Amino acid sequence: MRITEIRGYELEKAQSNTSEDFFNRSEVTFSEDGEERTFHVLYIRYFDETFPEFLNIGVDGDPVFKVGDKEILFKDLVALTLLIKNPSFRHRKRIYINTREDFASYFEGVNIPKLKEIFEGLHTKGEYTLSSPLNFLAQPSS
Repeated sequence: MRITEIRGYELEKAQSNTSEDFFNRSEVTFSEDGEERTFHVLYIRYFDETFPEFLNIGVDGDPVFKVGDKEILFKDLVALTLLIKNPSFRHRKRIYINTREDFASYFEGVNIPKLKEIFEGLHTKGEYTLSSPLNFLAQPSS
């Protein structure tokens, strides 16, 4: 899988009677088998405020890390983390997460600091080839 773009952003109200401003979207655009796809994750914005509780990587807020002069925010990591944790999501267009328990479960066992390597590849080469999601999962200690 060749990753070409990762981004996260806050939704804004399209109309005054909608609730988009309570949600964030995270996206990963990638190519696989000659086909380009984008995987979208829609989630409750509140999770951006509480993510340090379930990441356990020593950060207490955004940015999670920096690549060059670009700050990588939590919302940038969400769709990428879900693809790594559950590779079958490559075949889905979108997923919606609205419970803290479900959201936190996708981050369990993922080596978040190692994700920086993917963002560095995007920064320097404009793409990153993900050969195995297992490389980004925390290895059990023996």
